[in-house]
Amino acid sequence: MAESKPTATASVKATSVQPKKSSNAISWIAPIFCIIAGYCIWRFILGDPKGFEQRGEGWFWPHHDKAKDSLHRIYQGGIIVPLLIGMLLMVFTFSIERYLTIRKALGSGSISDFIRKVQYHLANRNIDAALSECDKQRGSVANVMKAGLRRYKEMINEPGMNTEQKVLAIQKEVEEATALELPMLQKNLVFLSTITSVGTLIALLGTVLGMIRSFSALGSGGGAGDASQLAVGISEALYNTALGIGTSAMALIMYNVFTTRIDSITYGIDESGFTLTQSFGSLYK
Repeated sequence: MAESKPTATASVKATSVQPKKSSNAISWIAPIFCIIAGYCIWRFILGDPKGFEQRGEGWFWPHHDKAKDSLHRIYQGGIIVPLLIGMLLMVFTFSIERYLTIRKALGSGSISDFIRKVQYHLANRNIDAALSECDKQRGSVANVMKAGLRRYKEMINEPGMNTEQKVLAIQKEVEEATALELPMLQKNLVFLSTITSVGTLIALLGTVLGMIRSFSALGSGGGAGDASQLAVGISEALYNTALGIGTSAMALIMYNVFTTRIDSITYGIDESGFTLTQSFGSLYK
């Protein structure tokens, strides 16, 4: 029976990459806070009684009528409006959070320049200088590269493995470091992608409810004077559509911007792993 070669994992130490500790509080606090803030904006700013000629009674949803300007007319769009405002606030909140996170993940300086410097140091067998470049860059690509370089340095003097097994060990270290970096980059993007599709549907729901209310009023009145009220009701209902489309459009733009940035980081990570394995395979045969 042919003997099987020992695998790289049999003699290699466990990965040195440690899971990142990150709080997930914003993922459930921000949506609740944004919905509450959306209601407050709708109820106390857009629904300020001073902006209406006829003021309604009640606390949660006073039915004011005859708005004095377009800003206060948005209030008459109905109870769906605060939900749409809350979703718009969520787009702002998660866009800022993702911008700060991805900006940190990009590190300092150009990723391509950083990889070229590491390649230069590896070609000169100067591992410590390459590690120093990782400390200067401080991004996700640098974190993955640093984890791979540490294993790279260990494999140089590893006597119990052949070159192929050492390259596999370096590759495994890079893959494990990548698996810890990517979730941090993609975290909370689901909110932007969800709002992109759901925002327009919720806005359409608000428009339909407003149209039902307007036509019901027209049917019960039956007079020509109600036609003007119908036009006003339709105008108020369409505020839902405008607000929902604007929110969805902004969420889609920000989602595409962030995914493009993440793709550039992912490409840099892939190039880092290729650089390490190719360098070791050619220099330490």
